[in-house]
Amino acid sequence: MAGEAPESAQPPTDAADAVQAATASIDVFISYASPDSAVAESVCESLERSGVTCWMAPRDVTPGTFYPDEIVHAIDAAKALVLILSQNAAASSHVLREVERATSKRHPVVSLRIDQAPLLAGLEYFLNTSQWLDASAGDTLRAMPKLVAAVRIAIQKTATPDTAIARTPSRASARAGGDRSLRRVIVVASLATVAIAGFAAYRVVQPARRAITPPAPTVATATPAEIPAALTIPEKSVAVLPFTDMSEKKDQEYFSDGMAEAIIDLLVKVPELYVPARTSSFYFKGKSEDIPTISRRLMVAHVLEGSVRKSGSHFRITAQLVRADNGYHVWSETYDRKLDDIFRVQDDIALAVVTALKASLLQQDLDRSTVTARPGVYTLYLQGISSWNRGTAEDFHKAVDYFKRALALDPNYAPALAILGQVLVDEFIYSGNLTELPAVSAQAHDAAQKAIALDPKSSDGHLAMARALQEFDWQWEAAEAEYKSAMNLDPKNAEAFGMASHLATLLGHHDQAARLAANATKLDPLNSFSYLYLGWAQSSRGNLAEAEAAYRKSLELNPAADMVRGSLGLLLLRKADAMAALAEIDQEPNEMTRRGLRPLALDALGRRTDADREIAALEQTSNDDPYLLAAIYASRNDSHRAFALLDLAYQQRSSSLPFLRTDDRFQNLARDLRYKALLRKMNLPQ
Repeated sequence: MAGEAPESAQPPTDAADAVQAATASIDVFISYASPDSAVAESVCESLERSGVTCWMAPRDVTPGTFYPDEIVHAIDAAKALVLILSQNAAASSHVLREVERATSKRHPVVSLRIDQAPLLAGLEYFLNTSQWLDASAGDTLRAMPKLVAAVRIAIQKTATPDTAIARTPSRASARAGGDRSLRRVIVVASLATVAIAGFAAYRVVQPARRAITPPAPTVATATPAEIPAALTIPEKSVAVLPFTDMSEKKDQEYFSDGMAEAIIDLLVKVPELYVPARTSSFYFKGKSEDIPTISRRLMVAHVLEGSVRKSGSHFRITAQLVRADNGYHVWSETYDRKLDDIFRVQDDIALAVVTALKASLLQQDLDRSTVTARPGVYTLYLQGISSWNRGTAEDFHKAVDYFKRALALDPNYAPALAILGQVLVDEFIYSGNLTELPAVSAQAHDAAQKAIALDPKSSDGHLAMARALQEFDWQWEAAEAEYKSAMNLDPKNAEAFGMASHLATLLGHHDQAARLAANATKLDPLNSFSYLYLGWAQSSRGNLAEAEAAYRKSLELNPAADMVRGSLGLLLLRKADAMAALAEIDQEPNEMTRRGLRPLALDALGRRTDADREIAALEQTSNDDPYLLAAIYASRNDSHRAFALLDLAYQQRSSSLPFLRTDDRFQNLARDLRYKALLRKMNLPQ
């Protein structure tokens, strides 16, 4: 077996050798969520008494090694994975990644279910009701003999694949083709509670709207001891890829993207269909991935692709529905129409897809009452969406202009009002121009109120109102109520779940924040910002392993994303890995964040003179975000300077300041009366 050391091997001489030695000759890797550690230890003890060698963290982690790498080595070296399946495990991102890693290596997974909690999407992809031993009544001892027997069968099949009976491909290989590597796999250990670091939460750059969770997969019948059956991707599933701009000047990308997004918005209304969210489908834009790879990443059986050629008031749209596994064209059509017919064409394409996939369609499923608009209004709206998605300060300014021009032509176009309210918030966060606060706040509130009045069922309208209440007014409870309305009106609005998670983190509702963020990642699994929210939520709960996994997943999806490397750097500082922390911080794209965090890492490395030099340089620009400098002085126990800078941050309405009560760098100030007074001024709970 790979990784097995000969009997004559010498003691390890470095960390790499230590990891190899620690993971040699492993039969079983034990995967569990930390609240279930007692059960995991009992399972491990029973297996080892039966001669099955086990590896579990933190028991078998070699001191001085890189924790995540040793987890990966252990999973790869094991012949099987034993999963302690529970509500805790179903909600744990690190457990999902461990199971995914094991199945990607074609290792069998034997599960012991210890409660009756429903599985969350994610583990559903790898397990079904026939693939666990039931100890949900609390009698784990009674299940141990069957568990030992199931593990022995699994190990035997892995050790002798040529003679194993009907070995079934693993679920992960069926989903990802066996070629997808996990950058880091983290396991839960006992960790002290550490609060989240303080950063401004920026909007997800690509809006994550109206995704839905895939239905439970169909799987082959199996006994508990059998290797997991191959995952069957739902037949009624389709990913809508960005349409190609075929116009002569290649200047109609906003129109082709808008066409694809509109079709997604229509298809997700059909209950029977699984349609990945816009951000996940658009993740492949500009990449060279083939259709089979895309279908595996998005868990769909079909892909809709197309092209748009627009000239003046005329357009030609070609669309084709392709079956991913064999490339067969299920349906295709070309539309030569005037711009006035754009909404009818969108409806026709959506209806054709639904018909081809034999899904039932109700009349209300394609209700377009609040979406249709005159061609000129719709064109400006799409240009505004395109600018908003690019996510720079300049593009936010352009987006505001486009939406205002659209509303000048049609003041009652609710979608433009709803998105305008959100873009005004984003533009203010990026500009930080305090003199504009009263006017911008009034405009954002007005746009959101009109959008809701025109369309009370508009999830985006309530999302705009929530963001205005949160960022401009610091009215947390009112904002929380609006987020709830947005999620209730559209349970597939991943952006609403992500933003609501961020607010829950600020208010110290840590478990709720983690649940909301986990839902956002399920609704839009390739959206890097959803994993940033999840990392913040898990960090606020003290689950540093899960937080690190979320940050690294975010970086895997978007290595250039703002705030992620800074968040990961602070987490590594808490884990006393200052060198790794500094390396991550130095790669943080946001300059002010990078400059504000470097002194913390330098202090941790004992480089006080270098830290002082950088602090002096930062003080010259502290008005950009005084919160960052306040955090440095707070961590150095200089309360006088810290509070002076916090007062300045309050006067500037710093977007970072609401993190104060959950930022552990300020906890040594928590007993100061000035700290509590500041929380009261911000309407934050004490």
